[in-house]
Amino acid sequence: MVSGLARGIDAAAHEAAVAAGGKTIAVLGTGADVPYPAAHRTLHRLVQENGLVLSEVEPGTKAFPGCFPRRNRIIAGLCRLTVVVEAGHKSGALNTASFTETLGRGLAAVPGMADDPRAAGSNQLIRDGANVILDVEDMLMVFDISTISHIAESPEARRMQLASELWNPTDRLLLSFLTGQAQAPTAIAQRAGLSVRQVSECLLRLEMLGVAEGGAAGYSLADPASAAR
Repeated sequence: MVSGLARGIDAAAHEAAVAAGGKTIAVLGTGADVPYPAAHRTLHRLVQENGLVLSEVEPGTKAFPGCFPRRNRIIAGLCRLTVVVEAGHKSGALNTASFTETLGRGLAAVPGMADDPRAAGSNQLIRDGANVILDVEDMLMVFDISTISHIAESPEARRMQLASELWNPTDRLLLSFLTGQAQAPTAIAQRAGLSVRQVSECLLRLEMLGVAEGGAAGYSLADPASAAR
């Protein structure tokens, strides 16, 4: 579960993910070591211990104009599906939704009362074609991620099977370059003709999905046991 450590729904989502025994990622507009808002220091530490806190700006960087919209594009890039739970007309969640659509990822929203200004943005997303989330079953149906439970033995067959689980063409491209031998992101980027930033974001997604394994030497194709988990 990826969110931005903000007040309200962000905080509730991070806490619920940890409480359910899952993993969560907080993407910050500030430095990764600067909790924002400051009142979320405890939550910041909780996410560190049960997932990942990341940022594209240097450690120690405080909030600055435009940092949160920039952060939102990373959230959209890491997610196969973005769910807008509640958003007014000027909500930052709509910015994330815009990046999601640009990237061609799944977009869904929870509807609210027609006369509730806090739901005006999310209702507009639904009117414009976003998937509707009313309950857990809707979420699972829209998310539509198949569990990779049976992994082929040979690396090539395994790669083809894993590729069928991926939506993003860039993810599938990078998967074709992964082998059992660890490779640095810079080397993969050169072979794929992509920027290191693009490759790093995709490799992180592949690792989150259990498709790739990252380490000090770089990234490799996940072994069958790891992928099955």
